[in-house]
Order: sequence, then C-alpha cells, then structure tokens
Amino acid sequence: MDELRGVERAMTRFTTTSDVGRANLDAARRPVRVAGATALVVGEALRWAEATRGAFDPAIGEAVALWDVAHRHEPPPAPDVSRLAGRTLFHRVEVAERSGDALLLFHDADVRIDLGAIAKGYGVDRAIAALRERGIEHALVDVGGDLYALGSAPSGDRWRIGIQDPDDPRAIIGEVDVADEAIATSGTYVQFFRYRGHRYHHLLDPVTAAPRATAVRSLTIGADSCMHADVAATALFGMPAEEAVRVLAARAPGGRVVRVA
Repeated sequence: MDELRGVERAMTRFTTTSDVGRANLDAARRPVRVAGATALVVGEALRWAEATRGAFDPAIGEAVALWDVAHRHEPPPAPDVSRLAGRTLFHRVEVAERSGDALLLFHDADVRIDLGAIAKGYGVDRAIAALRERGIEHALVDVGGDLYALGSAPSGDRWRIGIQDPDDPRAIIGEVDVADEAIATSGTYVQFFRYRGHRYHHLLDPVTAAPRATAVRSLTIGADSCMHADVAATALFGMPAEEAVRVLAARAPGGRVVRVA
C-alpha cells in the first residue's frame, strides 16, 4: 500500500535521501526539516527510550551499522564497539518545530537514528487507518511479523496468529486469537551470524553497544497499535518480566506480553 511505501521512503536509514538519512548526515551540524510523521515516530521512540531508562535507544544507528549482522562474519573491533557503549545517545536527539516545520537536531556527532524497531509498525497502523477510511471492516495487514488484525477472519471468528518456533522456521510454538489488535514479534533467530560457536544477533544492548546477552530468543507483544507492539517487542526484549510489564503499562496501556521463548 502507498502508506507503507511512504513510511519506508521517509524513515529508512539505508538511503541518504530519506528523512532519517538526511538527518543522519546533517542534523549534528544544523536542524534538518522532516515530515511530521517522521517527527512523530522519532518522538515516540524517544519516549520508549526514556521509559526503559535507555535499555532501548533509537539513536544507536552507528552501532547497528557497525555490527551489520546481515553481512558480518565476525564481531567488529572491540575499541569501535566500546566507543559507542553506554552513551545514552537518545538524550542528544531533539525534535523541534519552527514556523510549522518539524525539525530534527542532534547534539552529538555520534547520533544516528535507526527506526527499524518502530517505523514498520507505524506503517501498518497507517495502512489500517486507510482501510477503515474506505469502509473496510475486516482485514489482516502483515509486514514481516508485525501485523494488525482488523475485525474478524473470513470464518467470522477471531484471527488466529501463529508464533514461529525460534528453533524451526517451519514450525510454530503457539497460537493467539486476536481481533482489532496488533501483534509483533522480535527474535534472535533470523538476523544473526555465528563466530567461534557464538551467535551474534541484531538486537543490540545500548549499554554494551553489542548484541543483548539474554537467554530469550523470541518475544511477542500484543497492543492497541502496531507501532506500540513493534517497538515494545524490541524495547522489552530480554528485560525482567516485572519491569517489562511496568514499561508496557506506562507506554501502551492494555498491551500484553503474549509469549516469551
């Protein structure tokens, strides 16, 4: 849908012409004008960073690019990693408005925005809103594991969603029945590389600027919006259960932990 393509064009970090790409190039030197939707998503990501006390940080795009788990075969040099560890860079991101324009300004040269944990969910929400505006009451919008179940399935029952088994891409470990709810899953079993018997996945810990050390392999979240489910599945990954419930209640009231594996 056009709504999803528009979000991708504006919020991807993989091009220098997107809002995020332009900000990553220039916002440490001067304010960069962005679309209102981009500013909204960045602002929400920053609020999740605050709520998790920096356990989630959308400003560590340089560390994400450094690890580049889709193409690496061994960890990056330790000094390069340690330079980015524990920086709480989200505190150095400013979302502002001037003469009706939304602006991004970075107060640290190492800030790089990465909205990979939230923009896809926002795009799903935009697609659902477009369907509702057209009078569509029942639909399923699924973008790579982030989805919203609108109304009911063709059978008239709630939509039944399978949760992938982290150990077997052909199997599921559970099912959840939903209606008018978003479901998102984050996991360590798709984007990773192995080096000397260790798996290095894409979910980074801002404290170490390295893949998060946790026994958790998969976290599935349900929420009222896909943006909230998407970001929560990453922000709460590997977090102690009590703290995860606290953050979820604060940032996405009504949200729920569906499954931890």
